[in-house]
Amino acid sequence: MRSISLSDRAIRAEPRLEDGFGRRFSYLRLSLTDRCNFRCTYCLPNGFRKQPGLAPELSRDELVRATRAFAELGLWKVRLTGGEPTIRTDFADIVRDVARLPGIRRIAMTTNGYRLREQAGRWREVGVAAVNISIDTLDARAFARITGHDRLGEVVGGVDAALDAGFDAVKVNSVLTKEPDQQSWNRILAFVAERDVCWRFIELMRTNDNAAYQAARRIPGETIRDRLEAEGWRSLERLEGSGPAVDYAHPDYRGRIGLIAPYASGFCETCNRLRLSSRGKLHLCLFGSEGLDLRDLLQSDGQQGELVARIRAAMPGKTRGHRLHDGDSGATPHLASIGG
Repeated sequence: MRSISLSDRAIRAEPRLEDGFGRRFSYLRLSLTDRCNFRCTYCLPNGFRKQPGLAPELSRDELVRATRAFAELGLWKVRLTGGEPTIRTDFADIVRDVARLPGIRRIAMTTNGYRLREQAGRWREVGVAAVNISIDTLDARAFARITGHDRLGEVVGGVDAALDAGFDAVKVNSVLTKEPDQQSWNRILAFVAERDVCWRFIELMRTNDNAAYQAARRIPGETIRDRLEAEGWRSLERLEGSGPAVDYAHPDYRGRIGLIAPYASGFCETCNRLRLSSRGKLHLCLFGSEGLDLRDLLQSDGQQGELVARIRAAMPGKTRGHRLHDGDSGATPHLASIGG
């Protein structure tokens, strides 16, 4: 265990970042790219298409400067997202740089898993502690239909490689686009029974590009919750720095099952997350406005004080909750654009 430096103590002595509703923030979702090589039906059904006029993605140095500022404000957990973050050829270097920043205690990543089987050990070595892998179904044909790629076997192999590599937490993200039939449910239970993973069901969220699809396909999270409770699963307490999932455990299973239900009452009350897009915009909510541009203050180390001040000054603009119930998904075109 590394010793705590004077700079670490100074950072931790600073007041934590807080919004107008008393919520404190410890968790930064850092998008490295909005590019993705999968074509998931609920997110990028036509694949990634570069929009004209967009600023380039943040450079490695810009990403590190931004993360340093958030760490100075008390955020200690960083999740690297996309798009697919591992498309970036400098992914491992970014992880290594972020892991060295004073105040950063935990780095996680979210991936579609297409490189995980080969790279899990390396990514663990450079500093990734936890990994989330997107698997919407364990039926190979359905997986290919949803993602546009017949890669279920190698993605499941990536889950096992991550377990072998010794990540602190390995989770599977599964978007609810229909209620699992009994066969699908049994496959998931078998998967969780023999692996120390958390399989997390996520309610399908509306974005500007998927409104009709979402309206036709969304399954309420209570469907899964009721099924779990009827089969003897019991909810667990949330840990410090956790995301929005409610996890369930069962004495007969090695792993757990989680539920992320953004349409549930009170979902936003415990929000502890801020988001920085791959183009340098601070998003106070996934479904908020266009975001606050920070890029002009990411060009040199000498602008750190101004950067910290701008982030802090933005916090009164964070709303109490999203407006998804009103059919308002803000400025979010699709989940890959901000990092989910």
